[in-house]
Amino acid sequence: MKHQLDFEKPIIELQSKLDELREHPEKHSLGISFEEEIQIIEKKLEETRRQIFLNLTPWQRVQLARHPRRPYTLDYINEAFTDFQELHGDRLFAEDRAMVGGLARLGEHRVVVIGTQKGRDTKENILRNFGSAHPEGYRKALRLMRLANKFGLPIITLIDTAGAYPGVAAEERHIAEAIAVNLREMMLLEVPIIAAVIGEGGSGGALGIGVADRVLILENAYYSVISPEGCAAILWKDRKAAAEAAAALRITAKDLLELGLVDEIIPEPLGGAHTDMAGTAANLRQHLLKQLAELEQLSTEDRLKMRYAKFRAHGHFIEKEPTPGERAEAAKAAKPAA
Repeated sequence: MKHQLDFEKPIIELQSKLDELREHPEKHSLGISFEEEIQIIEKKLEETRRQIFLNLTPWQRVQLARHPRRPYTLDYINEAFTDFQELHGDRLFAEDRAMVGGLARLGEHRVVVIGTQKGRDTKENILRNFGSAHPEGYRKALRLMRLANKFGLPIITLIDTAGAYPGVAAEERHIAEAIAVNLREMMLLEVPIIAAVIGEGGSGGALGIGVADRVLILENAYYSVISPEGCAAILWKDRKAAAEAAAALRITAKDLLELGLVDEIIPEPLGGAHTDMAGTAANLRQHLLKQLAELEQLSTEDRLKMRYAKFRAHGHFIEKEPTPGERAEAAKAAKPAA
């Protein structure tokens, strides 16, 4: 089996044993029938799979979100949407293949769908810049969103990026400004907006198409201001502490729902979205349609007020009361020198 993760090793071993037994039935144990041995291994395989995937750590979910066989934006567009017509270019600088988008149908709804797109192999990853968009990618996304707003079409965004491209060329063309403008403009668009994190939701690269009335997330996706490796390098001074950083950051779907940073978790099949792309796409489609039906019941004014209130509520925190010793230290530090 290709592209297996470390924590999947017990599953791989049992699956290999099962495959070998089916190919060479003469090797089955004495004193037990072939069918019984097959059933025993199959039962143990299912129990092991459930034990592993129902108790994943945050770091293991990050690994699943990055799985090279995980469905990407265009996979979901082809499965969950119909009549997709891709539109290209930002009309300012160039076409960015890391950001895809265009007109489509979601059920009976005409929509504009936009998302970050990774590559399957080296050649495609170079074309897609590993899913990290340049400024022109975000400006293309905004052009399409303004088009949707003009014609009254709901906007669906699919987020799967480690972050916006951090290179010199992106800085020269003002990547921070491009993302900031998207944040401002998406808050003001009058049509319904739904964002879904389908894999990696990394930093400003994700937020650049993430301001929405509803933010959904797949069960094994993550959404974070920084990658676990980046956090580990800063706080632990060692990227090997990524697992500890992933837990501390609270970036999994369950944590994000508890914190109020996402509105709904879309379930994945046991083992991850890549084990059943069609089923995962059907789940995504069902949740998008449900959320879109709810949003279309609201007036534009109410929807904009709720969108504003939603993001204003993010980032609340409580400061711990200082101890007497800490107060004394703070007073001493604030006292001017003689």
